[in-house]
Amino acid sequence: MRRTPLPPDALDATDRLLLNVLQDGFPLCSHPFAAVGEALGLAESEVIDRVHRLRDLGAITRFGPFIDAEAMGGAFCLCAMEVPAERFEAVVTLVNAHPEVAHNYERVHRLNMWFVLACDRPEAIARVADRIEAETGLTVLRFPKLQEFFIGFRVPA
Repeated sequence: MRRTPLPPDALDATDRLLLNVLQDGFPLCSHPFAAVGEALGLAESEVIDRVHRLRDLGAITRFGPFIDAEAMGGAFCLCAMEVPAERFEAVVTLVNAHPEVAHNYERVHRLNMWFVLACDRPEAIARVADRIEAETGLTVLRFPKLQEFFIGFRVPA
């Protein structure tokens, strides 16, 4: 998990354009990376290599589908923890070991760990958060979603 900004020259214009294109959706076809590459004037292998490199750099934390748990009867919950700096790596490892943790970010704040739980049943949110509390000895603050907003992510290309 990257905790510092990337250097200004870490991403080239093609990386930035690729990030923006991938935010708009991923083609559902037999060769989706080739379709993305065709739209950008890149070979399929270059698109795949760039996605791997962006992940390795920490420019992206994951690459995969966003599944709407609520649409399937599940639930999301934003969670935060106050984790002592000397325990952060150990706690992030414990938290991220739960398959229900959709993503996890460090923040410069008293509440320095923020993550999202995505569960197949609404009642599972409490169960997973309680388990994380038991494993870490730290309180998991829970901020259930009251209203959904879509904020598109774009980088200057």
